[in-house]
Amino acid sequence: MRRSPTLLALALTAACAGPALAASPVTVLPIGKVQGSDARSPYEGRQVIIEGAVTADMRAGLGGIYVQDAGDGDVATSDGLFVKLPANQPLQPGQWLRITGSVQEQAAGRDGQASLTVLQADRVETAKPRPMPAVTELDDVPANWEALEGMQVRITVPLTLAGQDQLQRHGELTAAFGGRLWQPSEVAAAGSDAQKAVIADNARRRLRLDDANDKRANDGVPYLADGVVLRTGATLSQVQGIVEQRYDGGYRLQLTAPLQVDDNQRPAVPKVPGGLHVAAFNLENYFNGDGKGGGYPTLRGAKTAEQQAKQQAKLVTTINSLGADVAALMELENDGYAPGSAIDQLVRAINQAPGSAGDWKFVDAKKGPGDNPIRVGIIYRASRVQPVGKPAVLEREPFGERSRVPLAQAFRVGRNGAPFVVVANHFKSKGCSEAAGADTDQNDGQGCWNATRVESARLLHQWLQGDPTGSGSRDMVLLGDFNAYAMEDPIRTLHADGWQDAFKLAGVQQPYSYVYNGLTGRLDHALLSPGMAARLKGAAEWHTNADEADDMGYQGRNVEGPWRSSDHDPLLLGFDP
Repeated sequence: MRRSPTLLALALTAACAGPALAASPVTVLPIGKVQGSDARSPYEGRQVIIEGAVTADMRAGLGGIYVQDAGDGDVATSDGLFVKLPANQPLQPGQWLRITGSVQEQAAGRDGQASLTVLQADRVETAKPRPMPAVTELDDVPANWEALEGMQVRITVPLTLAGQDQLQRHGELTAAFGGRLWQPSEVAAAGSDAQKAVIADNARRRLRLDDANDKRANDGVPYLADGVVLRTGATLSQVQGIVEQRYDGGYRLQLTAPLQVDDNQRPAVPKVPGGLHVAAFNLENYFNGDGKGGGYPTLRGAKTAEQQAKQQAKLVTTINSLGADVAALMELENDGYAPGSAIDQLVRAINQAPGSAGDWKFVDAKKGPGDNPIRVGIIYRASRVQPVGKPAVLEREPFGERSRVPLAQAFRVGRNGAPFVVVANHFKSKGCSEAAGADTDQNDGQGCWNATRVESARLLHQWLQGDPTGSGSRDMVLLGDFNAYAMEDPIRTLHADGWQDAFKLAGVQQPYSYVYNGLTGRLDHALLSPGMAARLKGAAEWHTNADEADDMGYQGRNVEGPWRSSDHDPLLLGFDP
């Protein structure tokens, strides 16, 4: 930048000046006038002159700087502005500049409505030094983020980390005022006014935190200290940055100070009362190649034998730590039960792990169940429980091609324990591939294939009324990944048929097992028949996975222990034997 002790005269024609510039070719507009009180600048497409202090230099990552002036006295207009200018223009934060340029609106969302007001600099000069504009402090969600666009703010109340799925790709976190953001259909019936209120409240409380860089964040982000353990639900303090709209239309802060992360302790293994313990765990695609160390990459899961060994170690640690007597498993490779099959290898690894009693076995359904690439399975400790009768499967549509085939097995504790039936389930996912008719997205928050999941729930209940295991027991527990949140139609259908939520019965407040797109909920459920409900002593989720960053898993940093062994948290129930 060419510096001079005096400001150079700037000549602008009346044709390219805004209304406020017509009286004088060198009129400097307050930034608030340029921003205006609406979503788009009243000077869009016109040339203006502003003066402001540099609050942040983001040219390396975003192609511009932020400047802010002392304000125009109107609380409805922002006093900060994004300025596009070359990276070779020398400047420093705190420096006052006079900038001539054209006002533009940069699209900030798919709907074409949201935009970021920017100034394309044509000429930059040094302006008279003045005090740095004060940082605006917020102690609650502002009534109007647009009035702060481009300004530096500090949030004086704690924020909650709501999601981190975009951290590695975009250097972005999802934060929230006032606690986690809940999946609307986790806490309110789909399509209801209450659900709409949750959606609106989530939108109001949500705030993106960004690293001021368009490039991938594979090498970390400047706002996080080295070695910080970042878990969803953590408290973020004294968050500071520049308010703007970019990418998805929502408001975000381009952070200008390091984040202070608190309340980040990883949870201990839950202690659940009862003489019988039953677990459920989605393994997130446990495939083992050809069972001999080769056959990689597989259709899903680990891409190499080395990755698979890391994945297996995490899963084994999780399962052994839970202390269950029976465990229902989801997303096992559907490759039979012979030596070298996925379920055989997993059970052998569990038995060989340090501290294991070495008494785990698996339920052999002889085939499948089903012919989907993934299946459910049931494993158990032979010294604690024994199977009663033979396993049963429901191979009737929609189970098979869509929902995975359920597997039921009756057990009892010792010789005289009352029989109980464990049913492993994995309903059709929410993805919209090939969805048609009633299974298309109905825009009620339940995603695609909801009709299939409802029919799966109806048929599952009907099947179990016929005592498919032949045990004669009416004490049953439905476990697994139903791909439906707690207030969605499939779960409500099962409730209507008399199945009871184990976590509600146990008094667990706001249970969750899955975090997706910054929203917390549970796809994993434990539903009890009346007889099994009478035996329930407690229920817990072990939050080893949903709150953890993706790169903690076996395909990333592979942090030691059970952390991010899957994308779902395991469930643990305690019963009277």
